[in-house]
Amino acid sequence: MSQVLALSEHQYPPKMPVDETRLEWLCQQVIANRFLPVPPEEEVFVGDGDYRTIGAEFLGHFVRRAGLSPTDDVLDIGCGIGRIAVPLTQFLDPAQAIYRGLDPVRSGIEWCKRSITPAYPNFRFEALDIHNDLYNPEGAISGRSMRLPFQDGTFDFTAMISVATHLPPQEIETYCSEVFRVLRPGGRLFMTAFIIRDTDDPAKPGCDARLTSFEKAEGQPSWHLRGENPMAAVGFDEAFIEDVLNHTGLELATRSFGAWRGDGGDHYQDILVAQKPRRSA
Repeated sequence: MSQVLALSEHQYPPKMPVDETRLEWLCQQVIANRFLPVPPEEEVFVGDGDYRTIGAEFLGHFVRRAGLSPTDDVLDIGCGIGRIAVPLTQFLDPAQAIYRGLDPVRSGIEWCKRSITPAYPNFRFEALDIHNDLYNPEGAISGRSMRLPFQDGTFDFTAMISVATHLPPQEIETYCSEVFRVLRPGGRLFMTAFIIRDTDDPAKPGCDARLTSFEKAEGQPSWHLRGENPMAAVGFDEAFIEDVLNHTGLELATRSFGAWRGDGGDHYQDILVAQKPRRSA
């Protein structure tokens, strides 16, 4: 059954400076804590790198780049097998914050329900049978008609990690529009993507070799890997992503380009943080 959470008039405190010492300590604890759940390797269907290390990295990005607070209510779209959820169990206040994770891959959701929710009851997970040519080709719900199973203004923070990188352009606006709806005023969307700028050449030396076959789809603002499933990796023209955010009412707050293009950096995919405008006085 779809979960509906009560609409709340959440009050946002002023953004506080990041306590770097405590945040770095917490991220290291996430990496070192052998009691935190980790899925068997054969069950991990998405994401490169060490499970705990990548999760801790994103916890740091959420706090530093998007002002995530321990009292924020969090929606994780494309939560996969809990790579983002696990570190958040150590950060979010269990008495004040909720986490909800959604994904079309039922096996990942079932692992999260078994391994995370019993110890952290404010963390809940739900499978949505959304069609995706790569991850859920038999899905019954079209991505263009997808509706998030929550009331308007439920969350303070929404993560879409490696989601836009597997969606066609016509579905990106649907997702962003739904995120706008379920965010409270002042709430943030943290999204990763492969953004192709006018000056970018994915085939240049230094770019991730797995992405050097990116080619532009004819008549579309999207890029796909030659000879692969079109949803295996999707890039988007920079102007397209900005237009989508603006059209859905979200305001782009920060943008940081990733190391996949060979230019260095402390994150792999490109990061965009957008905000739902606060109500006017």
